[in-house]
Formats: sequence, structure tokens, C-alpha cells
Amino acid sequence: EGTLRERSSVATLQTLPTTAQGLSASGRNLSLFDPESGYRMMSEINWRDVNYKAQFAELTDMGGAVSAMQQAGRQLLSSVANADDATIKSALQSFATKYNEWVGRYDGDVGRGGLLEGTQAAEVALYELRQSIDNGFNGAMNGIHGLRDLGFSVDPTTHVASVDTQKLDAVLAHNREGALAAINEFGQNFAKSAELLVSANNFIPNRLANLDRVIDYIGDNKRSLQAEFGLGDAARPSAVVARA
Repeated sequence: EGTLRERSSVATLQTLPTTAQGLSASGRNLSLFDPESGYRMMSEINWRDVNYKAQFAELTDMGGAVSAMQQAGRQLLSSVANADDATIKSALQSFATKYNEWVGRYDGDVGRGGLLEGTQAAEVALYELRQSIDNGFNGAMNGIHGLRDLGFSVDPTTHVASVDTQKLDAVLAHNREGALAAINEFGQNFAKSAELLVSANNFIPNRLANLDRVIDYIGDNKRSLQAEFGLGDAARPSAVVARA
């Protein structure tokens, strides 16, 4: 993901001349036909340098959280094996808590003004795990239409998960086998979805590799770019970027 955009950024930078020139006291290369345009371009490169590093840090953290959600899916599987009703309810509520922590941490990242706004890898990670919960085929062979039949649902607006324990109790009382089948199928599918997101040559690793290449290129060539086009304004990262 992001391959065309990041490769375009690198390709653009690689076509720029890097012959050292003297700079004015204001950091402009006055030998250029349009020193101000060169200066503005370097300001943009300075900003991208900081922003790409922040995105790399945040997406790396997100990848670790996806792996943690994979483990949460597996934990749900092991928790309900041969369990009583109270343990099953506790396991689903515990999973909902972990899922909501995931949403609370990263949902804002892909929203307007978020650090990963427009980053497909992050958007897909949140979407795929949410869709895994909404999948109505888990437990279908046993008369269950996904976790929603068990009272486990995700709000379409807030993306927060909740468990309707009364609905869950009713299903456990009337179709316990189907409920367990749905939970087991869900746990397996959820863990698999999370695993794919962080597997080699998939969304998150690919985006991180693209960011790594452009960060390295800017780092290796920043001095020569500044010598040619001017120093540019120093990047002024937002609070979100600075934290990352």
C-alpha cells in the first residue's frame, strides 16, 4: 500500500540536482532562477522527513497491536473450551475490552487530521478486524448467524464493541452447541485475519518498507538537497506527530 505515492516521492527526489551551492544568510540559494521556490520545496521535504518518521513509528506500533489482537482471538478460543456459561460470558467481555482498547488507540489515527489519515494499511487493519466480528457466517452450520446472535456487536458509528449478556444467556440456554461453534469459528478467523495483516508482503509490512526507503533517501541526501535548494523552514510538527 502506498507504493505509488512513496515511489513517486523517492523518484522525484532522485531527479533533483545535488551540486553544492553557497547559501545566503536567510538560507536561500540566490544562484537559482527562483530561490524562493527552491526554499519552499526544501521546506516541504523537511516536513515530509518528520512526518514520514512519525508515520513509521505509529504504524510499527500498530503492527504490534495487530499481533496482540491476534493473540486475543486465540485466547478467546482457549478460554471457552469446555467452559461453563459464566466463563464464556467473561471471555467474550474480556475480548470486547481488548478490542475497544484497540479501537480507542488507533481509530482516530485514520480520521481527519489523524497521523495515518489516508494510509490504506491502517484503514484496512481497522476495517478487517471489525468485519471479522460482523461476519454472519460464524456458526452458520449450527443455526447461528455470527457473534451478533450471541449479543456481541460493534456500533457502526463509534466502532465500540459491547456484549448483551441477556441475549447471550438465552442462546446458551437454547443452542449452546451453536454458540460455542460460532465463538470457535470466530476466534480462528479473527486470529487469521490479524495474522495476514502483519505477514510478509502484506499491508502493514509493505507500507513500512516504503516509508523506510523514503526516510533513508532523505536522510542520505538532505545536506546536498539543502545546498542546492536552500535550507527550507524547519519542520513544525503537530502535537500528534511530535508524540509519535
